[in-house]
Amino acid sequence: MTLRLAVTGTSGQLASSLIEVGANAGVEIIPIGRPQLDLAGSSEGIAAALAAAAPDIIVSAAAYTAVDRAETERDLAFAINATGAGAVAAAAAMLGVPVIHISTDYVFDGRKPTPYLETDPTGPLGVYGASKLAGEQAVAAATPNHAILRTAWVYSPFGNNFLRTMLRLAGERDELRVVADQYGNPTSALDLAAAILVVARNLVATPDDPGLRGIFHATGTGDASWAEFAAAIFHASAALGGPTAKVKPIPATAYPTPAARPANSRLDTTRLNTAHGARMPAWRQSSEQVVSRLLKAR
Repeated sequence: MTLRLAVTGTSGQLASSLIEVGANAGVEIIPIGRPQLDLAGSSEGIAAALAAAAPDIIVSAAAYTAVDRAETERDLAFAINATGAGAVAAAAAMLGVPVIHISTDYVFDGRKPTPYLETDPTGPLGVYGASKLAGEQAVAAATPNHAILRTAWVYSPFGNNFLRTMLRLAGERDELRVVADQYGNPTSALDLAAAILVVARNLVATPDDPGLRGIFHATGTGDASWAEFAAAIFHASAALGGPTAKVKPIPATAYPTPAARPANSRLDTTRLNTAHGARMPAWRQSSEQVVSRLLKAR
């Protein structure tokens, strides 16, 4: 029987990756976005749009992700990331299916010196992180049949992301100033999509296993600073004859933004690996593959 997976959003990095990875894995991906599904709209509208898809499982991927703009659009960020996420989970409960909700490293304050565990205290630094944390809480309150996957530093061949921005800027400048004192786990949306399919199959196959439910961290294997990530992107690009630039490491204080970012965004993925058997590849390998794909598409 083919797994029917409904995903909120139609053109984001993760929805696009799920569509591609699902097609290769024999999973029917049903992307649902506006105007059919508006996360800032009514809960009744959200429930109706998801019910029409008749899914076996729902992936709550769409979100308000404008981290800096959220500082002045608090109500909208919470409407989408908290209230909307809760409505999606409530719809899953009404349909009697599991929900996989995508969350973020921004629920932490970044002050811990080692990678974060799922059980570590949260402490968002800004509105975006606070809205995503409220979304986690709304999902958990709406249904016990959930898996919340926190991820970080997502890149892909699709949409706007750090990797694509670095390649574009390397074609325009010889040197780029990149923050060197923030650390995280670069994560390919394609790898994340593959992990989601593993989790989805597990949840559908074992509806009564609490060990497969709750909060999990899902990121690429290995960590880096933004400057190290940029240097790896340029190294991969140069090896293929693509654009490259010199990276000038700078402190975060030299690149002020309206919203503060966690200095440490590293997430420990042991629980995901152990419970679901979903270990994501090394970020260097995956980023090289995305760089190669983007260069070939030019």
